[in-house]
Amino acid sequence: MLVTLGFRRAAVPRLARRDMCGAAVRRTTASGLVAVAGGGASFHDYDAAITACVERRALKQGRQVHAHMVTARYRPPVYLATRLVIMYARCGALDDARNVLDGMPERNVVSWTAMISGYSQSGRHAEALELFVQMLRAGCKPNEFTFATVLTSCSGPQSIHQVKQVHSLVAKTNFESHMFVGSSLLDMYAKAGNIQEARKVFDMLPERDTVSCTAIISGYAQLGLDDEALDLFRQLYSAGMQCNYVTFTTLLTSLSGLASLDYGKQVHGLILRKELPFFVVLQNSLIDMYSKCGKLLYSRRVFDHMPQRSAISWNAMLMGYGRHGIGHEVVQLFRTMTEEVKPDSVTLLAVLSGCSHGGLVDEGLDIFDLIVKEQNAVLSIGHYGCVIDLLGRSGRLQKALYLIQDMPFEPTPAIWGSLLGACRVHVNVSVGEVVAQRLLDMEPGNAGNYVILSNIYAAAGMWKDVFRVRNLMLEKTVTKEPGQSWIILDKVIHTFRSSDRFHPRKKDIDAKIKEIYVDIKAAGFVPDLSCVLHDVDDEQKERMLLGHSEKLAVTFGLMNTPPGLTIRVMKNLRICVDCHNFAKFVSKVYGREISLRDKNRFHLLTDGACTCGDYW
Repeated sequence: MLVTLGFRRAAVPRLARRDMCGAAVRRTTASGLVAVAGGGASFHDYDAAITACVERRALKQGRQVHAHMVTARYRPPVYLATRLVIMYARCGALDDARNVLDGMPERNVVSWTAMISGYSQSGRHAEALELFVQMLRAGCKPNEFTFATVLTSCSGPQSIHQVKQVHSLVAKTNFESHMFVGSSLLDMYAKAGNIQEARKVFDMLPERDTVSCTAIISGYAQLGLDDEALDLFRQLYSAGMQCNYVTFTTLLTSLSGLASLDYGKQVHGLILRKELPFFVVLQNSLIDMYSKCGKLLYSRRVFDHMPQRSAISWNAMLMGYGRHGIGHEVVQLFRTMTEEVKPDSVTLLAVLSGCSHGGLVDEGLDIFDLIVKEQNAVLSIGHYGCVIDLLGRSGRLQKALYLIQDMPFEPTPAIWGSLLGACRVHVNVSVGEVVAQRLLDMEPGNAGNYVILSNIYAAAGMWKDVFRVRNLMLEKTVTKEPGQSWIILDKVIHTFRSSDRFHPRKKDIDAKIKEIYVDIKAAGFVPDLSCVLHDVDDEQKERMLLGHSEKLAVTFGLMNTPPGLTIRVMKNLRICVDCHNFAKFVSKVYGREISLRDKNRFHLLTDGACTCGDYW
């Protein structure tokens, strides 16, 4: 009988020739070529053969080696049987791996861990946890690799409960301070949304490596705690933390959320000084960070100098242009992309969103039809949502409503919310009431829906309905998210809320904003009183408008930055029309460029004009 593992022969020296019960064996392990002849193969021959199959993920040849063992009535020791489990698991044949494990008369911790790891890496988390319980009942004590593997299988709605159970066992077996286990434990706590427990585990580690430091920073970043992530990075870096490309990728995500251009440029410089390899994922993070910080020129520079681009790279650049409302660049870049990389479903979302924010309705619809017809794209509800947003922003509200009713998906609150926002912009009470009723039924506790409906009524002068909606909010104890804006000066974040009364320089800001108001009114600025959702006189409405958080942040920036420097302001909600006009006139009268990022997009205002074209 002859069993041959048929790998391509490489030009390497033969390592050994020897007899096995009179039969010749030739093994070229460097190339993975293993030939076993006769029935008397030894432990070392089987070990070399299985190792070659594991390295090459050669399932067919691995089965041949296993069959040879069975035919030769060779009973593999625990080590070789475990190697078979690993081989089958690495090749994705989990049922075969489980059969080998179940047939082992004796198993050790490596055997169990290999099978648990196979289930975990294949996404079969429930089976991994179930097998872990069997392992414990069999009296086998887990090691650090077992715990790290099991923790990655704690997922789904019960993840936090599962992590706590495993954590309890980790503590009882004194593995809590093991760096490998600790890193996995804090990572899973963070992914389950319990950053406090993750931080406790991190603080207990006697030693911290790059992996554990990156894991805790990533935990803060994943939960949107960008300030905390940045502060922790600075502390750890000052204490001598070594960073890799994953660390910087994670940090750039937080800086994107903060729109902190100065820190972003410093991190980019640090990456260059450390001469880290520019993996695609790191460059994609730089593109995203610069675009969210309002520096599309820098994003494009990184993009253009990439030696290799993935679809994610193109999508990041497309979304950057879309976020800034530069629709024509979105369309042009998309056409270039189709010549180099196959667009994916995210590409279509980015293009449709870019066309929507840029007011390119017909171009967006044409591209949608092109991709659907020529590339047979699989459409998701997200794509329909983009088209509905596209129609809504252009004022085609009835057509958008028909599309919602005809699409093959059940409309989500996000889709209805998009259309309700369009009804507010175009002051369409009839469609707005229909949409709002659907939303209030689906999300009775979402304050944003009540607020938008109230805005529609207020814009139409329907004050009785405004009061009715407000009373409904009181009855249901629904509260609105307060608007706030912030600006970073000298590495300090200054946050403002509407009619802020707590900033230490409140009196100076109030005096300056009144001075600005006089100057821009002389240049033609007229307050948009429709932005005030209260039935009060015009003079009081103007005073209320002056207290909007983005006006306070822009004024503070004007007071505390030298001439010629861009004023960069961020806001957690959508900017109102009056504040947008205010910023335009400030940019013109005072000759200052203003970058204002709200919840949905960027506004770059220069000399009285905005890149959004007053379309957002």
